[in-house]
Amino acid sequence: MPEPSSPRRRTAAQLLVLAVLSAAFAAQAVAALRPHAPLLLVSTAVSLAVEGVLYRWQPGMVSLFAKSHADVTVRHVLRDLLLVVGLLRLGEQYRETQYAPLVAGLLAFYALHCTVQAVSVLVRRTRTLPVLTRNIDASALRLSPAPAVLLRRPGQRLLVFGLPATAGLAATAVTDDARYAAAGVALALLLTAAGLCALLLRLLPGRRPAGEQEVLDWFDAWLAEYRPTVGLYFSGGPSSAYQANMWLEPLAGLGGRPVIVLRERFMVPRIAATDIPVVCLPKVSTLMRLEQSTLQVLIHPSNSGKTSQVLRIPTIKHAFVNHGESDKLSSCNPYAKAYDEVWVAGPAARERYALAEVGVEDKDVVEIGRPQLDAVRPYAGPPTGAYTTVLYAPTWEGWDGNPGNTSVVTAGENLVRALLADPGVRLLYKPHPLTGSVDPRAGAADLRVRELIRTANRERSAPRPAPSGEPDRRAAELDRLTTAVFRAGADQVERMLVQSAPEPGRAQAVARATAAWEEAYWASLPEWEHQVVTDARPELYSCFDVADLLISDVSSVISDFLASEKPYAVVNTSGLSEEAFRTAFPTVAAATVLTPDATGVPALLESVRDPRKDDFVAARAQLKRRLLGPAAPTSQQRFAAAVQALCAAAQEHRARATRRLAAELPGQRHQTAGAPAPVTLIPHRPSRPA
Repeated sequence: MPEPSSPRRRTAAQLLVLAVLSAAFAAQAVAALRPHAPLLLVSTAVSLAVEGVLYRWQPGMVSLFAKSHADVTVRHVLRDLLLVVGLLRLGEQYRETQYAPLVAGLLAFYALHCTVQAVSVLVRRTRTLPVLTRNIDASALRLSPAPAVLLRRPGQRLLVFGLPATAGLAATAVTDDARYAAAGVALALLLTAAGLCALLLRLLPGRRPAGEQEVLDWFDAWLAEYRPTVGLYFSGGPSSAYQANMWLEPLAGLGGRPVIVLRERFMVPRIAATDIPVVCLPKVSTLMRLEQSTLQVLIHPSNSGKTSQVLRIPTIKHAFVNHGESDKLSSCNPYAKAYDEVWVAGPAARERYALAEVGVEDKDVVEIGRPQLDAVRPYAGPPTGAYTTVLYAPTWEGWDGNPGNTSVVTAGENLVRALLADPGVRLLYKPHPLTGSVDPRAGAADLRVRELIRTANRERSAPRPAPSGEPDRRAAELDRLTTAVFRAGADQVERMLVQSAPEPGRAQAVARATAAWEEAYWASLPEWEHQVVTDARPELYSCFDVADLLISDVSSVISDFLASEKPYAVVNTSGLSEEAFRTAFPTVAAATVLTPDATGVPALLESVRDPRKDDFVAARAQLKRRLLGPAAPTSQQRFAAAVQALCAAAQEHRARATRRLAAELPGQRHQTAGAPAPVTLIPHRPSRPA
């Protein structure tokens, strides 16, 4: 994948664009006042070209100009004004009356432009629905394709629609023929008027989507018909979607009527392929409508500021499941006490909450294992091929600036050099998605590690598998099942229209296609070639299956990897002694501890290749039980049992509330209006024996 450009290069490019645009306007002003027709034409052309560069490659500069009150409208008016000044300076006195209609036409064009902008705002508001959905038939809301991109983006619209007028004025300045300017202004007026008519048609009652109240009524009717039982609630930033995606398959495996509740509109397309209905409720008032639904349990993979809003719904029980467990402080966050229950993987997490004393009572902690790990392949012995596959998966730098969070900054290059120095190692490098988001040093170190791997691959020469095209075919099939095809200018309403109810059996087809693609992908790679894994596919758990050894930091990755009971190592960049490091972080108990200088890598590789030198076999099995719980029943079964029990608690709570309300209002013996009846969660029937 292409490497991101450095901040220094981005700054240099922005300064260059700013300098060229400023010089073009200055040259245009000089040419208009002198006057000098060729210079006026060239400077105008350069100015328009820079505008195209801005919108194509420098979108950040567009917003910077807007904040400086020099947006595209101001720049375009200035450009045309200088052309008019140049025409007046080039012509004689009698030409002023000849150019008066051109100036009037320009004024009419800009008036139409402002009108189009106002109408486009109205159209955008009609297409901003209070509820966004995926995997739900929303055809009753009169959804329609989005208007053309030019009609929705004022900057690009003005550049395109105003280009004929600007070009005509420039041509008149060179040829002294006013017909070019008149034709250009007339064409600009015609294009803008056509765009205005197209937008006005979308405001007709039969052409615009359903109104806010109509959408809310439809959503209430859908809730009453679908009768959801358990849901996943998620709110977060664009790069945090993986935290929700890891719980999609366990949620789908519950059976019943699950639902995914999101709060940010941009998160809807970031949720991975699933057949579970997805609803996005940005407003708190819309979110509160869940109180009158049959929804009984919401599971929460992460904490956010908007989590407190849904916790206010008393008819729903809430369980915190986290998106991974480790010895970090984030795995025993005091916020967890706000939930009805905290679901953890095994006894170690229960002890962690007890020792942290953050207000989470032991009776509210439920051990469910990690359903995502049920399919991880167990340890099958030392590597048998010519190469030992090592997975280096460091965590990110975190918010607190603790130097012990990630090994990339102080140890990453040393580790990678030591691994690459062994001719029998194949390295898989999978950095955390948030690497470099807080500390630029981590991002820079990540780029240096990638360069080391590329250099090592260039120095290796060995036969490659014959190209078969199988991975591409498998990828195309997987993309067909998981990727919705949208027009380039599709907005959220159009995406809603395209992503309607899925075809029956799609989830099973996706699972089969994913397994087939992973098998074809790994088979297509040379066994000697190092890999940098940064795409969404293959997933981390797929890397677990092909790795013989994991090197990581104190993070949930090592807890998950222990499901395989394969050897693993943890890098100690905390500054603590090895003994203190093991004491402070229980997940390191069965690991080889590496120092930042990576001196222990050769001995570590030798223990992986020779099980007689592996001193942690029994310790890994014991630690796996502490971290992830027993092997039977499976984590998915324990997860389903926890959901069932919490649903029963929610039903009992609703029944008590109904009886209490009836006692307070003895005259009303019928069921309270809007109060949902108790619902039983349909148990999951596995497709194959557990």
